[in-house]
Amino acid sequence: MLPVRENNPYKGKRREYALATSYQKKNNGDHRNEAQEALEAYVQEGARRMLVAALEEEVNAFLGRHRYERGKMFRGYRNGCHPSREITVGLGPVEVHVPRVAKVPRDVAPQGFQSQIVQRYQRASQVTQRLFSRLYLEGLATGDFEPVFRELVGETTALSANAVVRLKERWGKEYEVWRSRFLGNHRYAYIWADGIYLGAGMEKEKTALLCVLGALEDGEKELLAMGPGYRESMESWGSVLRDLRDRGLQAPLLAVGDGALGLWAALDEVYPTTEHQRCWNHRITNVQAKLPKRLRAEARCRLREITEAETQEICEELRDHYVADLLAIDQRPAAETVLRDWEDFVTFYHYPREHWIHLRTTNPLESIFSGVRLRTNAAKRLRRRDNALYLVFKIVERLSRHWRPLNGGLNLMILVLEGETFDDGILKRRDTPELVGAMA
Repeated sequence: MLPVRENNPYKGKRREYALATSYQKKNNGDHRNEAQEALEAYVQEGARRMLVAALEEEVNAFLGRHRYERGKMFRGYRNGCHPSREITVGLGPVEVHVPRVAKVPRDVAPQGFQSQIVQRYQRASQVTQRLFSRLYLEGLATGDFEPVFRELVGETTALSANAVVRLKERWGKEYEVWRSRFLGNHRYAYIWADGIYLGAGMEKEKTALLCVLGALEDGEKELLAMGPGYRESMESWGSVLRDLRDRGLQAPLLAVGDGALGLWAALDEVYPTTEHQRCWNHRITNVQAKLPKRLRAEARCRLREITEAETQEICEELRDHYVADLLAIDQRPAAETVLRDWEDFVTFYHYPREHWIHLRTTNPLESIFSGVRLRTNAAKRLRRRDNALYLVFKIVERLSRHWRPLNGGLNLMILVLEGETFDDGILKRRDTPELVGAMA
């Protein structure tokens, strides 16, 4: 770069060039914006004309004749148009006049002619309504998504306060259909159960949603139940499980959940043949809570090593060593926590090794909860439990499109559902005592 001096002959030229370049960029930008706006106006006008033509053709089909023609049977006559109305489509708002038909015989249409293209009181297309719904689900608070919505579909778009209310009403109906659906057409080898606290509602206590996730025959995951209740209550979990049973859910082979839940007593009552696998993440947290801070990092490492042991025998050897070390430094409460309900923590060894990563913890549900919490943080203004429930239901429905299936695929799930025996994750054939790989 040339040095800036008083006798620099390029100093003035450089400023002139900069000003000219800035002016050129500004004007080019203005021209591009004008061209873009003109293009959008043409497209918008085209959409308006197509909508007008479609409405006119709809009236022709209803009357059985075109304008100025006579039909074989009297079905009414054209009677001008309703007052102009703005309909928001994907390109923005377009103004239309919906045609009217008068003197429609009752045997033709008791309610008279009603357009199915632009229905009564409709102000937005279905695509726009889905966009509105999606913005809400992506975690934008009501006050945040209105500016975004207007930017996307036009500054003059009508967005009343009742729009969100109608949205929640529709979600409520969808939730009721979903929660009453029949479940007897599939087999679920595994279920995961846990609760999520939303911090929504008028009540002083936080809203808890009790959720049950199931693994289908092909390893895909499906949310089976979600409803309000008390996370630690046997009665609440019993109600959830009985509802699943009444809707046709056969007894799962294995249930995974937190050890502190009232789930286990309810499970023994409703599905007594289902085995228990308690969540190792919760157990690690509970052990750490019994230890001073200086020992917690080591505890996590030691317990992870125990959890990830290749066989149950090695797992229990590592457990015994760690318990002995804890007792040696006078940490008996932590040692007792490691040993408590031990059999329910090693059930996964009797299932395919490919599934262990899914069965040792409630992570399949926890991953759903993290996505839900991210989005519901923007909806803390929800004052009713049912509104929070419907919102979470729609969020989970959206997130479910990207859920990862269980490892091993369809063939391995079939072996599990057929009752094949696994020893330390390896399939044991019924006709031979020798152990062979689960996936040949």
